[in-house]
Amino acid sequence: MVVKVDDLEDQRILGTVSRDPRWAIAYKFPGQVATTRLKEIGVNVGRTGSMNPYAVLEPVKLGGVTIKLATLHNEDDIQRKDIRIGDMVVVKRAGDVIPQVVGPVLEQRTGKEKIFHYPEKCPSCGQPVVHEAGDAMAYCVNRECPAQLFEGLNHFVSRGAMDIRGLGPSTIWKLLELKFIHNAADIYSLTDEQLAQLPGFKDKSIKNLQGAIEDSKNRPFENVLFALGIRHIGEGIGTLLTSTFHDIDALMNAPEEEISGIMGIGPRIAHSIYEYLSDPENKKLVERLRQAGLKFEREEREIKRGPLTGKSFIITGKLETMPRSAAEKWIEEHGGAVLPSVSKKLTYLVVGDDPGSKLAKAKKLGIETITEKQLFEMGSD
Repeated sequence: MVVKVDDLEDQRILGTVSRDPRWAIAYKFPGQVATTRLKEIGVNVGRTGSMNPYAVLEPVKLGGVTIKLATLHNEDDIQRKDIRIGDMVVVKRAGDVIPQVVGPVLEQRTGKEKIFHYPEKCPSCGQPVVHEAGDAMAYCVNRECPAQLFEGLNHFVSRGAMDIRGLGPSTIWKLLELKFIHNAADIYSLTDEQLAQLPGFKDKSIKNLQGAIEDSKNRPFENVLFALGIRHIGEGIGTLLTSTFHDIDALMNAPEEEISGIMGIGPRIAHSIYEYLSDPENKKLVERLRQAGLKFEREEREIKRGPLTGKSFIITGKLETMPRSAAEKWIEEHGGAVLPSVSKKLTYLVVGDDPGSKLAKAKKLGIETITEKQLFEMGSD
């Protein structure tokens, strides 16, 4: 349900933030829930080799659709919720879209339920799985793991990365199957003759895909860094890195301590970046991508200054007046920095409805928490 101010003059006075009007607000009704049996916990292998568990459910109707699979996060989260294989569980659709397991129905537990543990071997390649102490995820460390190659390429062409339209999962899978590509650099060497061997690809679709591949060479440095798929590196980290290092060579030659000194990047993320860019095979990939014409240096742009300059923020929970992405853009437009994770370098945690684990971590570190209203008041000073 969307509620709007119906006076046009009031709408004009209230204005908008980014593309989001201050004179309208969306209200989502509480998500519906259902109870069903958790038959099994499967594991998908992510682009970085992460073991990503998911719930296999007895089919249940929820919100007009039949739910068979649901999201789980990691072994620690499953055990924290005490979810076991064979449990009757409560399922909801987060945002009325994504099925999630809320928790078990303990009264219906029989004692035959099994506790979930990460597999010892990768379900895709059969190589050993590594689960380091203190790390929420377990990983397959086999560079040639088929699932990692596939997911890594899917990530590379995604909208937040290189944004290559027309190169979807089924096409990538077929290209891998035909051995036309093995890594991201191979995409830029694809010929019309190779693409013509793909199901459904005719002259027009070949021309469109080659055009999209060519257009992707205009993506900025931060998107290219994100596209590489370095563990722990999201879009925000890419922007932080390119704000400090003007090109890939400067980043490659930077010591680990210098990377971790950037506000918003801690030792764990810095080690991941340093390790990736020190690997000879990854260096070869970067060089091939550079030779293909991808941008590995930043474009000079005006640094925005404002009332939030020198302050850093993270938003947790749902905001009342706008989506989180719009609020983050508003912070940056007013000179502030948006960090990817809670650390001692964080100035403020903005807390909305139903905050996540970031709130507990911020309190533990003694970081000041503020409301959405306080954020906007701070930015209008």
